Amino acid sequence: MAKMEVKTSLLDNMIGVGDMVLLEPLNEESFIDNLKKRFDHNEIYTYIGSVVISVNPYRSLPIYSPEKVEDYRNRNFYELSPHIFALSDEAYRSLRDQDKDQCILITGESGAGKTEASKLVMSYVAAVCGKGAEVNQVKEQLLQSNPVLEAFGNAKTVRNDNSSRFGKYMDIEFDFKGDPLGGVISNYLLEKSRVVKQPRGERNFHIFYQLLSGASEDLLQKLRLERDFSRYNYLSLDSAKVNGVDDAANFRTVRNAMQIVGFMDHEAQSVLEVIAAVLKLGNIEFKPESRVNGLDESKIKDKNELKEICELTGIDQSVLERAFSFRTVEAKQEKVSTTLNVAQAYYARDALAKNLYSRLFSWLVNRINESIKAQTKVRKKVMGVLDIYGFEIFEDNSFEQFIINYCNEKLQQIFIELTLKEEQEEYIREDIEWTHIDYFNNAVICDLIENNTNGILAMLDEECLRPGTVTDDTFLEKLNQVCATHQHFESRMSKCSRFLNDTSLPHSCFRIQHYAGKVMYQVEGFVDKNNDLLYRDLSQAMWKASHSLIKALFPEGNPAKINLKRPPTAGSQFKASVATLMKNLQTKNPNYIRCIKPNDKKAAHIFNDALVCHQIRYLGLLENVRVRRAGYAFRQAYEPCLERYKMLCKQTWPHWKGPARAGVEVLFNELEFPVEEYSFGRSKIFIRNPRTLFKLEDLRKRRLEDLATLIQKIYRGWKCRTHFLLMKKSQIVIAAWYRRYSQQKKYQQIKSSAIVIQSFIRGWKARKILRELKHEKRCQEAVTTIAAFWHGTQVRREYRKFFRANAGKKIYEFTLQRIVQKYFLEMKNKMPSLSPIDKNWPARPYLFLDSTHKELKRIFHLWRCKKYRDQFTDQRKLIYEEKLEASELFKDKKALYPSSVGQPFQGAYLEISKDPKYKKLKDAIEEKIIIAEVVNKINRANGKCASRIFLLTNNNLLLADQKSGHIKSEVPLGDVTKVSMSSQNDGFFAVHLKEGSGAASKGDFLFSSDHLIEMATKLYRTTLSQTKQKLNIEISDEFLVQFRQDKVCVKFIQGNQKNGSVPTCKRKNNRLLEVAVP
Repeated sequence: MAKMEVKTSLLDNMIGVGDMVLLEPLNEESFIDNLKKRFDHNEIYTYIGSVVISVNPYRSLPIYSPEKVEDYRNRNFYELSPHIFALSDEAYRSLRDQDKDQCILITGESGAGKTEASKLVMSYVAAVCGKGAEVNQVKEQLLQSNPVLEAFGNAKTVRNDNSSRFGKYMDIEFDFKGDPLGGVISNYLLEKSRVVKQPRGERNFHIFYQLLSGASEDLLQKLRLERDFSRYNYLSLDSAKVNGVDDAANFRTVRNAMQIVGFMDHEAQSVLEVIAAVLKLGNIEFKPESRVNGLDESKIKDKNELKEICELTGIDQSVLERAFSFRTVEAKQEKVSTTLNVAQAYYARDALAKNLYSRLFSWLVNRINESIKAQTKVRKKVMGVLDIYGFEIFEDNSFEQFIINYCNEKLQQIFIELTLKEEQEEYIREDIEWTHIDYFNNAVICDLIENNTNGILAMLDEECLRPGTVTDDTFLEKLNQVCATHQHFESRMSKCSRFLNDTSLPHSCFRIQHYAGKVMYQVEGFVDKNNDLLYRDLSQAMWKASHSLIKALFPEGNPAKINLKRPPTAGSQFKASVATLMKNLQTKNPNYIRCIKPNDKKAAHIFNDALVCHQIRYLGLLENVRVRRAGYAFRQAYEPCLERYKMLCKQTWPHWKGPARAGVEVLFNELEFPVEEYSFGRSKIFIRNPRTLFKLEDLRKRRLEDLATLIQKIYRGWKCRTHFLLMKKSQIVIAAWYRRYSQQKKYQQIKSSAIVIQSFIRGWKARKILRELKHEKRCQEAVTTIAAFWHGTQVRREYRKFFRANAGKKIYEFTLQRIVQKYFLEMKNKMPSLSPIDKNWPARPYLFLDSTHKELKRIFHLWRCKKYRDQFTDQRKLIYEEKLEASELFKDKKALYPSSVGQPFQGAYLEISKDPKYKKLKDAIEEKIIIAEVVNKINRANGKCASRIFLLTNNNLLLADQKSGHIKSEVPLGDVTKVSMSSQNDGFFAVHLKEGSGAASKGDFLFSSDHLIEMATKLYRTTLSQTKQKLNIEISDEFLVQFRQDKVCVKFIQGNQKNGSVPTCKRKNNRLLEVAVP
């Protein structure tokens, strides 16, 4: 009998209401109570239809294990309790199976858990998609991009210890099987003002503290940094250390992540040098100095910091010092140079620090994109993940909050539009009559901000660009003139009389009624932050740096490409970015995660109703529920609906044999629900009111109790009958086994008795025979003893006459002579081989021969060495000289060297003179051929191999085609500058050519050979003989080669090979070529 599949549902064992669409009654109080009830039971996820609400628990919960991933894998969205994995699985399966591009929009205020939610989405997708070496590498690179971006873009705030201070949108690209190919990251509005100033209780970006805490002393010395945070003005000291955060360990994690993503060592070093320069910029201080014309000029107090910055960046100190003291204004053909006072100098310093860091961050994003982008050009499926700041309402709201809230207005607009569109499409698809839904359309607020003619951003840009005196007050006056009559704009200085006496609205502020509530903005700083001005002198100074990264960050500083046109403002740039983002989102199927922060203390088990209520309002969650419930509150496919409620009708229980829709119709007709409470679609049933669904659940619960009672009754009867039959069968079996046991026991007693009697008889016979044998042995021993004594007596009588007084000495000398004679005779038979390397020698037989034994060993070794040397010919001496040269070059440096010691150096592995195929090649070469070998030449473009004949003569190095024998390349030995190879057990080596030589037009050569040690040794000796200069042999697992105009890093890594023990070479990108060695 097949095992029955257990059906589950969102409605089973529900704590509170799992889907807010089913909440009854629907109001703000019941909404918060339901969230709190679920939060207290560790249920942090709740649905609003297909939208996931996530409440930050501020602690680890056991709900993200691999077992949970498998639970939600390939399951219906409403089949299990609410979870972020359910939404991730729904999005991934829609992308993989239905070929629909997806986007996951994660919103919420700082500390609500947006970043963690995006990590969970990416980790789930990585866990359920395909496996394989290349796929795993792509997944690892995508996941490891997070620590890098967090280090440079996140900071501790009063609300969150790891707050994202930028918006991130990542497009993950998949192939037709659903395996990841790569990704593209877009960043929005980095909070660069944090670089120079942080609010009380907050920190600068993580990377500054990680660098000072985790870098080695050697690295800090190279960067001219000290470990003490208090040495740097840009670092706040009141929150420099964060509980539970190990900055040193995080720095090691970031360095490792950068390596995995694909950063070269010199690139990572350049990034850290820019970070060090930003830190030291904050320590530059200025003092006023009066000039002859009466104007104040700024001067740098202590030039040591400036000197160290210039050493780090490669900028001429006088150029940078002038850029901090003067400003050059260009208009058409005229240039005017003005001095900067102390305030303007500090502004220039901070503007440079902010621009340097923000441009570095953008460069990091582009560099990561370059590494993680899909390498193939096949058609791709895309899943976008948007982790962006939520709606912000602070006590003091400025330009940053205005821009952020504008972005959230646009996201709310597209959310409402796409939600209504999804509802309408489902009604049309299911052939349900569409009912118009009334909702608040926030397009009027978006138009107030972004209108190209009279929008707030347009007015701000116009004010920034107009000539004359421009201040924040003139900008507010312009707003009061243009936007005074707008119903969502409020200002005390406007012509509208409603706000003239509104004391809650200061004169220097304006208020906008957003969809989430009213927000008051302080106009101070709007103009400066929108201008985001960096003096041209500083840009040009940065471009003159010898530091390649800094030079690349400031392309506008190039005098040859000078542009007098004013750069676009921050507001217009962000507006264009948001428009591009909205256009991108509208082409994808949206999935929403709304993150909520339960308290401001970042503590577990605390649920602040007022704070949650505030977030519910500005996230528009109640309105979302109302939109969802405006038509039908609940819908379910016919098959699971019939499976869940079939026990409520006799006709459908236990099995319905017709179509599922017909079964549901019979079921609902039997239950006599009002017809207006439900509708039948093509594949789903739609229930209008949650009360109808809850009534169904109550009926099902009562019916399940009745069914459980019936099942218990039948089970108890079956159990008793089964028990009786088992007892009866057991009695028969026990009786049969007892009878068998009784007979076996009786037989064993008889058998054991017989064995005892037999053993006694055998023992008696054996003892009798033993006594007879002992007696016979004693008689034989007695006869032998008597005979021995008699013979001894006879001998002593006969030889007594020969003994004298000195007989003992002669016996000793005789004995000693015999021992020495025996020693030499034995040594003759035990002599080792004549090989000089044979270290065997017979053991010393007697202690008094120790010195003789050692001297004989020494004399024998010298004799056989002479015999061995006498056999050498001149050719053989040359071979041993080459072997000795190879030992000096490669011993203990190259892992391949030990295996080459026993192989003779032949040189000519190809008999060119005898093979008619190579006749033309032989005729073309007039010199003596030292090496003739077939090698694999590595293709510079893709890393593939091609066979070539490698020829070394007294003056040249030649490469010829293996098939035709045609000479492809000829390189004079004087143009060879270096040979590079790894320290591992492989045959790869690079031949570096002199720059500008004719043979170097295509770049250096990269070969693979089975006789690497011999080839390198002969090339070294021949070059030394002809040029009188030693050839540089570089042994390193990472070196640079020149391919045309590009320098490419050749990196040797350990890896499992598909071809067994054969190393493989693969071109990763324009800067990296990897050789995988087993």
